[in-house]
Amino acid sequence: MARARRNKSHKSAKAKVHDRRSRDLPRNAEVAAIEVDDPLALEPGEKIVTLRSIRNDPLGRLHSHRQIDEAQYQSGRAFQDDWEKAERGPQAVDPTREYVDGGQAREPITERQRKAVLRLNRAERELGADGSALVHEVLILGMTMEQIGQRRGLPGQRWIDYFARRFRECLDRLALLYGFATDKGSSRGRRSLPG
Repeated sequence: MARARRNKSHKSAKAKVHDRRSRDLPRNAEVAAIEVDDPLALEPGEKIVTLRSIRNDPLGRLHSHRQIDEAQYQSGRAFQDDWEKAERGPQAVDPTREYVDGGQAREPITERQRKAVLRLNRAERELGADGSALVHEVLILGMTMEQIGQRRGLPGQRWIDYFARRFRECLDRLALLYGFATDKGSSRGRRSLPG
């Protein structure tokens, strides 16, 4: 039986994806392949495959292993962005330190910093004390679920699973807060989240 011939001149409507992954990685690198928009694309929609470091990025690791969805990932990144904006604000003056002539004047609080602080305060109210602490430990301190359990004196797989489930609930709440999800709920299935 003869094989069907394919029309080689027919171009697919799908955009091209170029593989630009590095082949020379450090020995202890932990990376995941992701598709991003090509900044040098000649046509809109072209993508490139690149590597993202997930070594010290628990949120990126969870997303690359498909343990959280896109809305949860984006809300976690928005929280981290707000934290960075708010942290750059005016620093407290230490009256015990000797005055140095020519020292830098304190920067005033910008509107972006003020809005970031307001969003963080709202997130803290929405998540509660325990949820806020959990989100801070993962997104800001970069801790794994196992490390969180050990830090709180709650070792074991059951606690790791609990913290993972609670962290996903917090990310769902942040997704609502930042506008990446609606109240209708998420259609994704529940998956286990390793430490």
